Amino acid sequence: MSTTPTTTSLVDLAARKQLPHHQYMDPATVEWIKANRPDLGAAWPPPLRPSSKQFLSRSALPGAWLVEPRLQDSLHGIRHGMRTAALAALLAEIHGLDDVDIATVVLAAAVHDCQRLHDQDDRGHGARAAIWLAANADTIWTHFGTVATPRRIIQAATAIRLHDLPYDTFCSDDRADYARAVLICDLVKAADALDRYRLPKLNWWPDARHVREPAFDQLRALAFDLVVISETAHLAGASSAEAVRFALAEKGLVQP
Repeated sequence: MSTTPTTTSLVDLAARKQLPHHQYMDPATVEWIKANRPDLGAAWPPPLRPSSKQFLSRSALPGAWLVEPRLQDSLHGIRHGMRTAALAALLAEIHGLDDVDIATVVLAAAVHDCQRLHDQDDRGHGARAAIWLAANADTIWTHFGTVATPRRIIQAATAIRLHDLPYDTFCSDDRADYARAVLICDLVKAADALDRYRLPKLNWWPDARHVREPAFDQLRALAFDLVVISETAHLAGASSAEAVRFALAEKGLVQP
């Protein structure tokens, strides 16, 4: 099975352990997400600096960058990448990173899943995406309006390669790579984890125990609302990129 049946929600399929390889949001699952909103408090982040807004304006990847076209609108597609990029930008600003490092974090977050083959446990997709990024660095950095350098490429590729590996499974080579890009890796991992409110099982939702980011809890409410707003907009007919841009504007992160 390659797509989710229109008559069965992702929540029901997850409960039956019958999720397909390619998973698409449905109205019943969005309503289930809304009904299970944790007690997170307000979700109004501080405004992003103009340069971060500029990077986010470019965070919708060209469809040709995805190795599997069926993932463009799936749970690991364009919407996930754009929300992850926005959360990564906020975390980077909380840490006071400069524009160069914020660009590295945002583009790594945006492309981290571009070489996925499906929406299940696609082991090795981080490593594949890291290789793809290194091979296409000039194209990627130009798309984001900045310039690739060896240091930036190494940092972004390392964060992408390690994003799908739990910290406690790092081998010696992983730890050596991680040491060269600690904060970039931590921010991409945390941003990716914050977007897990889209997933159709509660025990798959964000868990601070799996990240190394003090500001993780600070952005939970925003992460939840970005999922609900953008997924609702997409189901109403907006493209994936339009849906996330609408959600970001609703939260005051970009201009409407």
